[in-house]
Amino acid sequence: MTMLVFGKSGQVARELARLCPDAILLGRDDVDLADSAAVTDAIARHRPTAVINAAAYTNVDGAEAASAEAMAVNARAPGAMARACAALGIPFVHFSTDYVFDGSGNRARTPGARMAPLNVYGLSKLAGEEAIRAAGGRHVILRTSWVFSAHGKNFVKTILRLGTERPELRIVADQIGAPTPASALADAALRIAAHLHQRPQDAGTYHLAGAGDVSWAEFARAILAEAGADCAVTDIPTAEYPTPALRPLNSRLDCRRTTAVFGIARPDWREALTRTLAELGSAPRNAGGQAAA
Repeated sequence: MTMLVFGKSGQVARELARLCPDAILLGRDDVDLADSAAVTDAIARHRPTAVINAAAYTNVDGAEAASAEAMAVNARAPGAMARACAALGIPFVHFSTDYVFDGSGNRARTPGARMAPLNVYGLSKLAGEEAIRAAGGRHVILRTSWVFSAHGKNFVKTILRLGTERPELRIVADQIGAPTPASALADAALRIAAHLHQRPQDAGTYHLAGAGDVSWAEFARAILAEAGADCAVTDIPTAEYPTPALRPLNSRLDCRRTTAVFGIARPDWREALTRTLAELGSAPRNAGGQAAA
């Protein structure tokens, strides 16, 4: 397969490059995602056998003041990709987010659950999903949550930095979701793209998030404990940490359909956290709970 990946420096794109070194990765310098014609031309020029969209406008708070840019990158660009792939009859895999839901209740959302985004970022991702479905090609929209890796900006790297600077961190404890390793998402995208070549009837919307739902505060404790950092975590409610964009309290995703159709199980985020800290050069703890030498 000739894999074309939109995105080059993001977390999932970096993992895709590692897993599929022959893939063609297109970054901002290669194609302007705000230009739908340029997106379509890139696919026509490279003539891939599958396309993965690992690019997105991900600044949740920034999107509140930059809705036009968020919509261009998260909605119109994926729509253009999907239409180009549909015209060529090739698989298209796109990443979406738990932020398309309103976060009410405490049950895990299924792929078909009602969508009601709370912020501009979520609205832009929902618009992207709708554009992809309207294209009518063999696509998979893969929703996920709380992505982390050794690359780019993410919660793990932020907590590691702050944990060395402060004796205590106040972290939101009433938002519940699942940390998800970028490496698992990259592997899933490649497997799904190959699957769609054989079974286009399995196109649709799916979920994949890490195994084990936790709060942000619990995730922070796990990071600091694994790194052996001497920093306490104090639970606070979302109300004590106001942000420009509202966040869903319930980010639980029901991933059973992904396992049933593609044989892809929820990844163990704790194991991935150990690998990520090792890659970052932090000191992960061994199985006995002591700092590894």
